[in-house]
Amino acid sequence: MALVDGRRVVLALDTSSDMLVCGVAAVGEAADCDANYDTSSAIVSPMKKPSGAVQMLSNRDHLCRRQANVELVSTVQQALADANLSMADVDSVLVGRGPGSFTGVRIGIATAKGLACGAGTALWGGSTLDGVAWTAWKSGVRGKLGVVADAMRSEVYPGIYQLDDTGAHRLFGTEVVRKAALCVEQWSALPEAPELTVCGDGLVKHRAQFEQAGFTSILPEELWRPTSEGLLLAYTAPDAVKDRAAGDPALVLPVYTRLSDAEENERKRLGMQVPASVALTGTADVLAGMHLQLRPMSINDIDQVAALDALCFHDSVHKPWTRTMFEEELSAEGRSWWVAHDMDQIIGVAGGMLVGDDMEIATVDVAPHRRREKIASRLIARLAYDAQMLNAQSISLEVYEHNTAALALYVSMGFVQEGVRPNYYGPGNAAHIMRATLPLSIDAVAGEVAPEPQASIRPWPIVAQARSEQAKQALAQAGNLILAIESSCDETAMAIMDSQGHICANVVATSIDFHARFGGVVPEIASRKHVEAIVGVFEEVMAQAGEHFGCDTLEPSDLSAVGVTAGPGLVGALVVGVAFAKGVCAGAQLPLIAVHHLEGHLLANLFETPDLEPPFVASLVSGGNTMLVHVRAWGDYHILGTTIDDAVGEAFDKVAKALGLGYPGGPVISKLAASGNKKAIHFPRAMMHSHDYRFSLSGLKTSVITYIENQNKAGNPINLPDLAASFEAAVIDVQVAKALAAVEQTGVSEFCVGGGVAANPALRAEYQHKFGKRGVRVTVPPLAVCGDNGAMIAAAALRNFYAGQFADLTLDADPNAALGTWSSLVTPVVQRWKQ
Repeated sequence: MALVDGRRVVLALDTSSDMLVCGVAAVGEAADCDANYDTSSAIVSPMKKPSGAVQMLSNRDHLCRRQANVELVSTVQQALADANLSMADVDSVLVGRGPGSFTGVRIGIATAKGLACGAGTALWGGSTLDGVAWTAWKSGVRGKLGVVADAMRSEVYPGIYQLDDTGAHRLFGTEVVRKAALCVEQWSALPEAPELTVCGDGLVKHRAQFEQAGFTSILPEELWRPTSEGLLLAYTAPDAVKDRAAGDPALVLPVYTRLSDAEENERKRLGMQVPASVALTGTADVLAGMHLQLRPMSINDIDQVAALDALCFHDSVHKPWTRTMFEEELSAEGRSWWVAHDMDQIIGVAGGMLVGDDMEIATVDVAPHRRREKIASRLIARLAYDAQMLNAQSISLEVYEHNTAALALYVSMGFVQEGVRPNYYGPGNAAHIMRATLPLSIDAVAGEVAPEPQASIRPWPIVAQARSEQAKQALAQAGNLILAIESSCDETAMAIMDSQGHICANVVATSIDFHARFGGVVPEIASRKHVEAIVGVFEEVMAQAGEHFGCDTLEPSDLSAVGVTAGPGLVGALVVGVAFAKGVCAGAQLPLIAVHHLEGHLLANLFETPDLEPPFVASLVSGGNTMLVHVRAWGDYHILGTTIDDAVGEAFDKVAKALGLGYPGGPVISKLAASGNKKAIHFPRAMMHSHDYRFSLSGLKTSVITYIENQNKAGNPINLPDLAASFEAAVIDVQVAKALAAVEQTGVSEFCVGGGVAANPALRAEYQHKFGKRGVRVTVPPLAVCGDNGAMIAAAALRNFYAGQFADLTLDADPNAALGTWSSLVTPVVQRWKQ
């Protein structure tokens, strides 16, 4: 680390608006740093928050619309070069957390997390609104200032500040989102309205509304957006908003002011006075996965919830809630209510309301016969997560002073008593007021208790322990180590592969739990969860690899390159992985390797059959893709045919959703089909005899849904195993028939399968059976690498590493990348899967 006249070097960046903010500064007075300066090692403790005067060393702020992921890392390098510094000289990184463009905020934060992880330095998060206010202050503006940042959808992020000679001071608590018209109305009613000066990029769209309401004192447009100096001044101010991350990059999260659109729509739907779905019969014996599920409370749960509350507080000092009270809570704004259910029985409920920047828990009930199963902890964790998404800073509750079990639970989750309310539960019965800072401690909500994935809390930066000679020798023998990152859909995955193709570590964090409520992947939630999980996954994969080599953890300096899925996939999800990977590369001075997601699935077959060589035919079947590929040589891929509508995995999910079986649909339908009669119901085999290699699943899906509706109308119970088996057989028949034709036409003697649907046991068995008769060898990947994972990306990344095929740090995600993009003709080196 470097000192500039005894001050810390801080890199500041923010991409939450059209302004790409990037600058380098010397921060803090020399006296502040002397006590933390280790003269023996010449290193300043990076965990001390930057404070004091800000001296800009370089500034590369510039307007950059929709190109932040392309320009940010190279701009960081330019800003450091302007100051004659490198990432090795940076003491800490400061990133704007928003509010602002969701995608822009994530690009900035993911890149900053990568920089911090690559360089082993502290990461801090600041408010973009504060950065705008301090930019105005620096330009000489004084008095009352209203900042309105663009929030899209005719909305703004408003904030009012008092600017005096000492700085810009907040006159509001936490960031919120408001319709622009409502913001104008509320500000017009303020006593200080006549003296209010307005700025912010929300004026690009809404200036006329503010002017028509009398807000004519508007700053010049060059002061509407944040700057690196403004961001630094805001963060280092004596009265700056407290940064809960404590320098740990895992805990720097975007400023969200609302739930995702899917979650908001779900809450509205659950509050409707109509049944949510048609009940199906015959499911209780076969759907073990429906036991002990958590979901938001719906209007149809109210009777059971009220009964549960009455049972839990029977003969208690706490008065049970009425049905009407629960009904009113469900339809009110700023609420979060969750239930735990086992099949059709509600066994737990918890709810809370947002008050300012605190989520107040109203009640936590668990059926007496289901206690000590961590149900209450899981419910509270859901409330806490929703609170974070609504930008709450804390979560609080009242608990009866003699309820020792509840008190112990809350203390274990990080709640601290901050007061007592005498006679709260009647004369002589006091309540303890308890509060916890968000996010909740990982120790309190570890493992299955917490919604996954979740940002971890651990000492940062991670300092590797001294290594034994045996560990050093093992690392030397391993040769080049490649870190691979996968984030194309709903799994945040990483792996580390050595130069011989051995997997040294493989970690997958899934957000299925969140998507399951909607019957499929919600892109906004997927992107959000990647930002939250990515540092924890990085730490875990480095620790796993360390254990593999006999030490506590690897360090970025042990790596030779970073590979990342650059496409295809969900663009918001891909962006997070690509931004983080580029940050790690810039922070640790490592080369970057771009990988095609589908080629990763293709190469996953090498973990089962390392001697697999082209030419061969491959079937790539997943939630987003269904295609037959003639692999003429490594990197030479001819697509024979693809689906013209739904992918195989998508069809499984949609049918499962229609049956109320949850998400993902593949595993549960496969489980049901195993005990069903595949000839019980005839479903169409679309394009079975089309004499080409195209697929269509939409018609089959519609046929199954029509069958379900007709049976429901007739009042007939549905035999789920027979239906699942019949549907699965229709899918498999077409897949196998087309694959057989492709192998016959191309004359190959090898066939392989890739993608999540490759885990389907019936499909695997049918391929083996039909091709076995023809003397064609069939390869299917080990189950552990059928779904999205980092190991398959590592296989492709190592191949590109040997080929010397690297990507520039301007790499951006390509959600529609064609198979073969970023590929190489070099033969991949992969060892058989041993886990």
